[in-house]
Amino acid sequence: MIRSIRSAGLTSVAAIALFSVASCGQSTSTSSDVSAENSVESITPVVLAEYASNFRLNDETGYAHELFYYADVPASVIVTQCNGCEASDQVMTAVSELAERYSEHDIPFYALNSTIGTTREDIAAAVEENGWTIPVLLDRTQLVGEQIGASRAGEVFIYSPLEGFKLVYHGDVADDASNIAAVLDQLIAEEEVTIASSQPTGQPISFPARNEPLSVSYANDVAPVLIENCVECHTTGGIAPWAMTDYETVVGWAPMMREVMMTKRMPPWSFDETIREVEHSRSLSTEEYQTVIRWIEAGTPRGEGEDPLPSVEFEVPEWPLGEPDLVLEIDPFDIPATGVVEYQYPVVANPLTEDHWLRATTIQPGTRDTVHHALTGYMSEMPPPGATDTFGRWEFSTGTYAVGEESMIHPDNSGVPFPAGGAIGFQMHYTPNGREVTDYTRVGFYFHDEQPELYTRSYVIVDPTITIPPGEERHEEIAYVEFPADAELLGVYPHAHYRARSMYMELIRTTGETEIVINSPRYDFNWQFDYRLSDPIMINAGDRLVAHYFYDNSERNFANPDPTSTITWGDQSFEEMMYTRLTYRWVGETTADPMTETQEELERGMLFGALDDDLDGLVEAEEMNRGMFGMMAAPMMGRFDEDGDGALSRDEMGAAMEMMMRQQFRQQQAGATGGDN
Repeated sequence: MIRSIRSAGLTSVAAIALFSVASCGQSTSTSSDVSAENSVESITPVVLAEYASNFRLNDETGYAHELFYYADVPASVIVTQCNGCEASDQVMTAVSELAERYSEHDIPFYALNSTIGTTREDIAAAVEENGWTIPVLLDRTQLVGEQIGASRAGEVFIYSPLEGFKLVYHGDVADDASNIAAVLDQLIAEEEVTIASSQPTGQPISFPARNEPLSVSYANDVAPVLIENCVECHTTGGIAPWAMTDYETVVGWAPMMREVMMTKRMPPWSFDETIREVEHSRSLSTEEYQTVIRWIEAGTPRGEGEDPLPSVEFEVPEWPLGEPDLVLEIDPFDIPATGVVEYQYPVVANPLTEDHWLRATTIQPGTRDTVHHALTGYMSEMPPPGATDTFGRWEFSTGTYAVGEESMIHPDNSGVPFPAGGAIGFQMHYTPNGREVTDYTRVGFYFHDEQPELYTRSYVIVDPTITIPPGEERHEEIAYVEFPADAELLGVYPHAHYRARSMYMELIRTTGETEIVINSPRYDFNWQFDYRLSDPIMINAGDRLVAHYFYDNSERNFANPDPTSTITWGDQSFEEMMYTRLTYRWVGETTADPMTETQEELERGMLFGALDDDLDGLVEAEEMNRGMFGMMAAPMMGRFDEDGDGALSRDEMGAAMEMMMRQQFRQQQAGATGGDN
């Protein structure tokens, strides 16, 4: 509900701004360039919101910011920004200086760009040119600017988070920002704000929706968006907590719908599609966001027309891809109501007597609310009775499951071999949910009728040495892979746990050129997605794919199990991971002529890419001596540093990896025979 200001020195005059044709995003002219006769299209009262609602937006670097994240600080500052507006530029410079001055108080300063047609690249260029240091949030839908009551570039909004994000000051930066500083000082001292708000004078920002009556129809506009994007999960028997069965039900959940949409928790899609397109996107368009949220803010009018929701028949299929060619089921497993369940590694014999080529896999968890993930892999021999962790025996993956990744499908005319005999191993991660249940997970395999032409490959960028200090809000870890031959990148699957905040992957060419491959501004542990690129990316020999993960180990991360602990790699969700699976094809490889040696060369560099944090092509002692790998650092350096330079090259690290693999193989053989050789 938008309310007018009646406190904090904000008058009704301060709550009204002019809507002008010569506005940001609509014209290259400033308001001073246009005569009074033709500059004002209409005088539209803009009502300031007395309290700010929560929202999440990405800044010019692609990093996500949520307003309510800093709910425990004295103040939160938003300044509206518009490229090419002198008043806006002056305010941005002044506020950047203020942000540095008040950094010890954790006061967040945000710039908000709601101008139509402005891109992230436009904003990033302005930030670099002017040296601004505060994040500029891109409000592509204009919904945030509309809800707070923004109308001009260079407006300053100061909120009191401790009072529910109440607006306590609105206006210009005047007298070298002394009024803003005075407001902040009063809030820090927990005093009443006595600084009077002022009338902003910057260039008007065009908000077309303010001059247009709501023309959204529930039956013709809102319900179709829900049917197309939401009902798949929000259906009877679906994985969502409630079903969108009719208008009345949707209205009851409307406030929550607005909240989760404005904070980008729903739809559950954390991929930044301003970077590139991916297949099977779950994101909403700008128009769809505007349609649903403006309808909710208008009071969810029913309007004319028959309600389409009751007639929607959406049945959750047992097997989304149809009946599998082969179904395997693991033995029942009892999951306790509470506690920690160690990873389980059941094994099922492969009954096939003929070789096949795998085109898709669907893993069907027996209890969706307790199976966090399931991995499967092929073994040419059945492990001996009593073998526990059989993961090291897997020769290749045969499919995975996590919430969000229901099926693993190989691209057209491609796949991986699925030999006869042997066994399929499972890695099952169970998370107790407060009641005792028994899991009956099944996996369905789909085979090609004939051998496909192309070979699908996968590789994991992984870093088992991650070390996240206690209390840090934005701790970065990186790892990379260097390709030994040309390849086509098809997809990226990032994975981490509760402390992961965001991730992105960049491609560094041998020429020095760089580009962002994917960006996940708001990583959500509860949803796992394999992002398949709509257009494959050509990777040349020597190019690097670098994964950047950011972790939040602070108290402000409400999902954090323990912000006081130093966190390292671990299987359980209260520990952490940095795992990025790549799907690709080697250029020139076919199923009739596999490039096995090239794949093996790539895999030998896995540990090197995890340790070489400064990307200099060497692993120094300090890069090795961290995390779970630390105890091995000194012996490995002493044994494999052949040139004595105090660092390991890629070849030296490769030799170390081969030794470790031989040791692992001998241990497996000893376990199989019961001996100790």
